[in-house]
Amino acid sequence: MFFSKKFKKFNNIKHCFFSKNGGVSQGIYGSLNCGLSSNDKKENVLKNLNIVSKKMGLNSENLFTMNQTHSNKVTLINDINKHIQIINSDALITKQKNIAISVLTADCVPVLIYDEVNQVIGAIHAGWKGALGGIIENTLNEIIKIGKNSKINVAIGPCINVSNYEVGNEFYTTFIQESKKNEDFFLPAKKDKFFFDLRKYVNSKFKNFKPHYIENIDFDTFSEDENFFSFRRSKQIGNKDYGRCISVINLIND
Repeated sequence: MFFSKKFKKFNNIKHCFFSKNGGVSQGIYGSLNCGLSSNDKKENVLKNLNIVSKKMGLNSENLFTMNQTHSNKVTLINDINKHIQIINSDALITKQKNIAISVLTADCVPVLIYDEVNQVIGAIHAGWKGALGGIIENTLNEIIKIGKNSKINVAIGPCINVSNYEVGNEFYTTFIQESKKNEDFFLPAKKDKFFFDLRKYVNSKFKNFKPHYIENIDFDTFSEDENFFSFRRSKQIGNKDYGRCISVINLIND
């Protein structure tokens, strides 16, 4: 379990970037796999989600997850849809208290947000496609719409490190076509290969919004196999599937 130092100081939110430890799943999914879209036994994933809910002080029906598709879709959880536990989206925001919103990752970037003025929380799944497509900007714009004078705090969780994120020329070209400035997020590797700094790229997306506080919980999901699931690591060693870590935030009553 990993935490933002800043977020822990707030009395009316709880949060956690969960590791892969402390669950019931076996084999390549050991042990706190929270990905219902994985090929893990569904009953084990549900047990894991129940473990997470208890850690957050909630019933499992109050833990909201996403069916993530690397899109830029943001969903506001309100009185109308608060009974739908799995939502097709790549970001959730809410003012609802005593429910938890979450993001699943295995190398992508989990981002948790708290607007302390308007009491809004957010959870973002920021892979390269979603980040390039505007998921972060869309989420922040939706939060800003909810109330005036936003005071936004950001916690950027564990993700793949630049030294382990090798990409090809086509990937590089996609980013350079969007903006020449994106060269800043690449380092040269072997011929026609680059290392991509996903964490740095995600951080850059917040620049224009001038958040009150931004913190990086800087762990490498690829190399730290004792703590994190990793899509790239699983692929490299020949596993057919992989687990997903969960990151959670919720508003609680004062």
